[in-house]
Amino acid sequence: MSACLKGEVPSLLQEKRFNDALKMADTYLNIFGKGNYYLEIQGNSIPEQKIVNEGLIKIAKELNLPLVATNDVHYLTRERAASHEALLCIQTQTTLDDPNRMRFQTDEFYFRSPQEMKNLFKDVPDAIANTLEIAQRCNLELDFKQVHLPKYEPPVGRTKEDYLKELCDAGLKSRFESITPEITERLTHELKIIKDMGFVSYFLIVWDFIHYAKSKKIPVGPGRGSAAGSLVSYLLGITDLDPLKYGLLFERFLNPERMSLPDIDIDFCYERRQEVIDYVTHKYGQENVAQIITFGTMQARAVVRDVGRVMAISYADVDRIAKLIPAELDMTLKKALEQEPELLNLYKSDPQITKLIDTALTLEGLNRHASVHAAGVVIADKPLDNYSPLFKTGDDQITTGYSMGILEKIGLLKVDFLGLRTLTVIDETIKMIKRTQGKDIDIETIPLDDSNTYKLLASSQTMGVFQVESSGMRDLLKKLEPSRFEDIIALLALYRPGPIGSGMLDDYMRRKHNIIPVRYEHPKLEPVLKETYGIMVYQEQIMQVASTLAGFTLAQADLLRKAMGKKIPEVMEKQRKNFILGCVSDRIFLGVWF
Repeated sequence: MSACLKGEVPSLLQEKRFNDALKMADTYLNIFGKGNYYLEIQGNSIPEQKIVNEGLIKIAKELNLPLVATNDVHYLTRERAASHEALLCIQTQTTLDDPNRMRFQTDEFYFRSPQEMKNLFKDVPDAIANTLEIAQRCNLELDFKQVHLPKYEPPVGRTKEDYLKELCDAGLKSRFESITPEITERLTHELKIIKDMGFVSYFLIVWDFIHYAKSKKIPVGPGRGSAAGSLVSYLLGITDLDPLKYGLLFERFLNPERMSLPDIDIDFCYERRQEVIDYVTHKYGQENVAQIITFGTMQARAVVRDVGRVMAISYADVDRIAKLIPAELDMTLKKALEQEPELLNLYKSDPQITKLIDTALTLEGLNRHASVHAAGVVIADKPLDNYSPLFKTGDDQITTGYSMGILEKIGLLKVDFLGLRTLTVIDETIKMIKRTQGKDIDIETIPLDDSNTYKLLASSQTMGVFQVESSGMRDLLKKLEPSRFEDIIALLALYRPGPIGSGMLDDYMRRKHNIIPVRYEHPKLEPVLKETYGIMVYQEQIMQVASTLAGFTLAQADLLRKAMGKKIPEVMEKQRKNFILGCVSDRIFLGVWF
């Protein structure tokens, strides 16, 4: 289509260069072929548009080209034109009273009804009919089942499956002094699921760039998140935590009953992270690799401040209004008006505040700006423009036009390359010790049962120690007095709003110090919860409880775990029924719980 007023043909018509516009339209006709190029007319009350429309209708007759009526939409209803003006001011850092600000000339860039469009273009009914013709010719099918993993090429003469098994066998010898039947069985189980789900390439891709990083002495973290539950990840060196030792479950990471791409977050030295991204880009092709876009949205308080600024309301007044909105993560302006009588009173009594909040209500939740995701990188099997629009940032960096969640839905591999300063600090510290004292320290071999370390932690002298340096965490370390590595793991899991608010954290500490007795809701739970004094601290424990009491497979237990995390009522109710039925069939008495 020939586009809006900024299109090439319309621009020539505005310059009164009809013959040049005619030639340009003929050029496009020759490029796209007869029936594939339309001249686009609009009705927006802009004087220039009327001139352009007349010229386009004339060109259409001379070249026998079809017309199409279109509608440039920037907001849903005419009433929202004022809010759109405010949004333009927010985006261009201007105010509504600035005579030179960017603005649309009319309030007609809204979503018109079919009848409005017919009335607007009643003199050229074919232009209306052609919108339907074009729609019928369009065929977009979004495939959410296919996975577009990049192709990993194993060494010549070996299949991907054989190579993965070979790497795992080498990992067995280096990671374990004695290879027990339990280890062999777990490895066989994981490799089968990985192969059946088609994720062999995925593990080889992640192994490859981590292997590269370690070969270049780029500090890599020991692993985080559910990937630590995979023995294959441990054997490949993707993670450095033995999942068998800590009771971590593979099904939480990769569930054959929940088809989704694995998700591995990897920490790299903050200063050298880009080297790993460059390696991946070079290996799989610049067109196939990009960082991921992220959108900053206008939240309740921020949108009030933005709108107040563009309306030139005094900072003090806007600040007073913004501070009346509760500072909660899921707070909205609608909720704030319902909860805060003073805010509602100002909204009803002050016309200026009414206009401010009405505009803010319209803009709340919209994207304010786009930026590059701090860690996310997408790697595809073909150039990314086959799957996603692309976006160029202010510094000419190319990112995806789709955000992280959408990329995962369309089957693209997303990996989080996290830059962690702590790894950089540890690496520099080891180098300094070598330089000043001539001592070599291997951070991987430091014992986890050193009593002096736990004394130091219990004294709360942890400034600069990753995840335990906040004032709240240091206060808890004093109260908890950790004496083993498992105490630190539990503390990190419990130091969250939910466990703190429910009293779980206090309960854990009282049980640890024998202030109150450890108790189990059912005798079968003791083996599962003994490590955490009878309290369900970890998601793996939820899965094990479902398996122990209700006979769930670990894959089914993972569905229950996820339902609890997402808090979707209908899914929760279904899983609750399955849990109760499983317990009843195994004669587990649940009277104390239900």
